[in-house]
Amino acid sequence: MTHETSRPLPARAGRADPVRLGPRSVAALLLVSAVGVVAIGWPLITGPGSQVNAHAQDAPWLFAGLLALLVAVVAATLSESGLGPKAVAMLGVLAAAGAALRPIGAGTAGIEPMFFLMVLSGRVLGPGFGFVLGSLSMFASALLTGGVGPWMPFQMLAMGWFTMGAGLLPAPYRLRGLAERAMLAVYGFLAAFAYGTLMNLAGWPFMNALASSVAYRPDAALHENLTRFLAYCLATSLGWDLGRAALTVVLTLTVGGAVLKALRRATRRAAFAAQVVFDEDAG
Repeated sequence: MTHETSRPLPARAGRADPVRLGPRSVAALLLVSAVGVVAIGWPLITGPGSQVNAHAQDAPWLFAGLLALLVAVVAATLSESGLGPKAVAMLGVLAAAGAALRPIGAGTAGIEPMFFLMVLSGRVLGPGFGFVLGSLSMFASALLTGGVGPWMPFQMLAMGWFTMGAGLLPAPYRLRGLAERAMLAVYGFLAAFAYGTLMNLAGWPFMNALASSVAYRPDAALHENLTRFLAYCLATSLGWDLGRAALTVVLTLTVGGAVLKALRRATRRAAFAAQVVFDEDAG
């Protein structure tokens, strides 16, 4: 008698394979990323006199609802086509850990250790898993800290990109040791500033009380608004971004090796990849 069973593929020596994505998952990721680029970057995309500017005050809520739905679609697609029960369990554990780490320091001077965990998790578990992990961690953190508002979907999207980027770094199987940690530290440093810049851009057009020298002007040319935005970033968030970037570098270089080993060991033992085999029993 022949019956069908599902067995995990044997882990290759020294390798922890990331969660693989299907075509629908990739398409969903591209869709939510494209919408996110428009939702965050519209002040620099629209020209003077654009009708979009006439509804600027409605944009945070409209984009928030749309982005929340799209991120939910991405998570559901990944769960259906790329994540098995063991991967979902690991996702929950890492998201809970990230959410618990974020309140440490309460954002003071950029003391946010969750960014370091997101970089290492994305490196080990791949870009698709990283995107969902980053988004879910930020969502859980917002619920934990009471930070729910129109900015939350932008935080979820930016953190998803942040974590996904670590999974796209080169040599996931060959690079190890100090060289790998140095690469992750450089990425974490740059990506921490990129995260802060994206969040600044998401909120900058709606800060009506700002001084005119750094406020968004719908009737201004692109180069003028870029200058204003740069001044806004330097005046408001440079210290926090620098603290976030520096802490990510320090944690990656000091304890990153142990965390990477633990994540890879857990991934190998979970054996996410499974294939269907047929056993023949004499009956």
